[in-house]
Amino acid sequence: MALSTEIPDFHRRDMSFGGKTKPVLVTGERGPAVIVIHEVFGFTPALARFCRWVRDAGFRVYAPILVGTPDAQNPSRPRDALRKMPGLCVSREFVMFATNRSSPITDWLKALARQAHTECGGAGVGAIGMCLTGGFALSMAVDKSVLAPVMSQPSMPPMAKAALDISPADLAMVKARTLDEGLCVRGYRFDGDPMSTSARFETLQRELGDAFLGVVLPDSAGNPEGLRAHGHRPHSVFTGDLVDAPGEPTRQAVDEVIGFFKQRLGEKQGQGSALDPLGP
Repeated sequence: MALSTEIPDFHRRDMSFGGKTKPVLVTGERGPAVIVIHEVFGFTPALARFCRWVRDAGFRVYAPILVGTPDAQNPSRPRDALRKMPGLCVSREFVMFATNRSSPITDWLKALARQAHTECGGAGVGAIGMCLTGGFALSMAVDKSVLAPVMSQPSMPPMAKAALDISPADLAMVKARTLDEGLCVRGYRFDGDPMSTSARFETLQRELGDAFLGVVLPDSAGNPEGLRAHGHRPHSVFTGDLVDAPGEPTRQAVDEVIGFFKQRLGEKQGQGSALDPLGP
């Protein structure tokens, strides 16, 4: 059954940091806050479903719109991703192919995390990036407000399978936080994914040691109606290739991530700050 494109339980906020304004879809009346960053497709019905699961666990979700329209009308077929790539390649906000560089957009996302923490309270903020934005959660962890970074199918840079899209200076700061503060980073990918590779997870393990927990799901756990229906290996762990049924590995991964947010953000769920869902 197709997911609905209607999102009346989200409201749009235009948020400005560093002279740049972007729409953010927000849902949930209580914190702590979790930043959910969409894939290359933009905000889709499957991403809205994931946001609702996180919200219903007791978080306020901020979903910044970096690509596409600020609604759930964005299609998520493989050809739709290809259509967006030329624009992303020339954008100054995204580092698509260079290794050892943090995308400039992560500065805006770190500012969003700080604002969300101010609004929601709690010990800190969770963040999850996916595909194109998977590595953004790692770069965001430079900021001390980010306590629970999750990298879902990190895929950049695509031509260097073992490389990371984070600068050496930023990576050094994240590594220092893992040693000094006990910061942990979680990662998810499908075993046969040619874009989010085992080599990249090996690099993360080598750089972060025990502070990186990489979860690899078998391709057989991917949704038969997702990318596999188009002749591709599964890729989108928490959206298009997720199987929403009890006992399914992808649905269990959602529960793991929510548990990680609860553990790391350190505030008893249901006791966070009461927030105006129609706030500025």
